[in-house]
Amino acid sequence: MEFNKARNIIGIRVLNDNVIWLWVKDKSVVVIDPSVHEPVIKYIDENNLHLKAILQTHHHSDHIGGTKQLMERWPNVKVIASSKEKKRIPFQNVSVKDGENLNILDEEVKIIEVLGHTSSHISFFLNGANPILFIGDTLFSGGCGRIFEGTYQQMYSSLERIKFLPKNTLIYCAHEYTKANLLWALHLKPEDQDIKNKLSEVEKKLSLKELTIPFLLVDEMKINLFLRARNLEEFTYLRANKDLWV
Repeated sequence: MEFNKARNIIGIRVLNDNVIWLWVKDKSVVVIDPSVHEPVIKYIDENNLHLKAILQTHHHSDHIGGTKQLMERWPNVKVIASSKEKKRIPFQNVSVKDGENLNILDEEVKIIEVLGHTSSHISFFLNGANPILFIGDTLFSGGCGRIFEGTYQQMYSSLERIKFLPKNTLIYCAHEYTKANLLWALHLKPEDQDIKNKLSEVEKKLSLKELTIPFLLVDEMKINLFLRARNLEEFTYLRANKDLWV
């Protein structure tokens, strides 16, 4: 379990490499992409919290798998998801669109659509002095999501949207893929010192059994080859190469 003291965000490792994020304020908690329910309920009960909302970035089972059980325990919880996903996330009770603003735990949260991994993927952006982005499976440290339903153009455009956010945005993705992504990047850019330094930092964290996420956008733009892609053609080559890399 990992903590972000700046905004009291807790990361719970589950399954093989998923991370469920819990955003806690006072005695309320918001859960992002609960793939399973047991450790979430355990943490909430042990800390005497009340579940206010569940944020769903997309419909994959390793992101929504625990939602129904959480709704059974907290029937009044808000389940916030894309209005395009009413069939694949049928239990949503707050449907949102790109650009919409919500008030969650007394903070403004903006919906930013980031298509590519799926045809309806959204992210949740908290602005302010210390901005935060819950990005799901669109961007990882050192990588980006596979393109399952969208197009290369959509994913490239989504990453370009992210690059225009404040550079001090702290990004919370949903998987611990960092080391594997950096090894792939070094395979393509073996002399890149920024990537080498990042890999060394990541290996140290992993040796201490710490999460390597979240990550700052300004740092990620130095080491993530997908964010460094100069055009769609270069991005397409990188994504195809990563898909084939073992």
